[in-house]
Amino acid sequence: MNQPLAYVHPGAKIAKNVVIEPFTTIHNNVVIGEGTWIGSNVTIMEGARIGKNCNIFPGAVISATPQDKKFNDEDTTTEIGDNTTIRECVTINRGTADRMKTKIGQNCWIMAYCHIAHDCIVGDNCIFSNNSTLAGHINVGNHVVLAGMAAVQQFCSIGNHAFVTGGSLVRKDVPPFTKAAREPLSYVGINSIGLRRRGFTTEKIREIQSIYRILYQSNYNNSQAVAIIEAEMEATPERDEVLEFIKNSQRGIMKGYFSN
Repeated sequence: MNQPLAYVHPGAKIAKNVVIEPFTTIHNNVVIGEGTWIGSNVTIMEGARIGKNCNIFPGAVISATPQDKKFNDEDTTTEIGDNTTIRECVTINRGTADRMKTKIGQNCWIMAYCHIAHDCIVGDNCIFSNNSTLAGHINVGNHVVLAGMAAVQQFCSIGNHAFVTGGSLVRKDVPPFTKAAREPLSYVGINSIGLRRRGFTTEKIREIQSIYRILYQSNYNNSQAVAIIEAEMEATPERDEVLEFIKNSQRGIMKGYFSN
């Protein structure tokens, strides 16, 4: 940690075995856990809470004040879970008075030039490919993949195990276990490859497919589809997770895809 070409504020709390490379600046009111590596030319600003064994690459700016005109210098934070990698030139803003924090879960992989705005809550084991962007107040579940240059509008939610294709504009909520693509963003199937990689059985994948077949391919509106799924399908954690997501959606869920 004794890097003479880096600046560490005396008020920062840095574990003894953290590695800080040259020309990095760490502000006051920062906590960094054991085993974390911080590359050169990184800026970590007030309110950062960084876990153990993280890797933060050159040019990243963590916990900068929100790009929100309503922000009034509240005492907010940016929380980054253990074993998360943040690549070059990523920007993550701290929270506002709305949620008081921006939070990134454990074991996430945030690739170069991504931006995560204020008050976003991101789950564990997520992958955001290059140039993906989250506006403010977004909820992202666990095991979510955003392909390159995906952009998510403020207040949207993305469910667990969802996959959003590259260059997508996310204006509606993306339900769990699904693949989202095209313009406007549409349901194009379930994320079967990702589910298999994470240990979902063939039977469980078929169950999830049946749920979304009713929702997106049976010509019902959402309320009708939800009622049919509740009445005709056995209650399982996956079924209940999908139903809860739809019922709690504030922006409405993405539509199904219909070719001309």
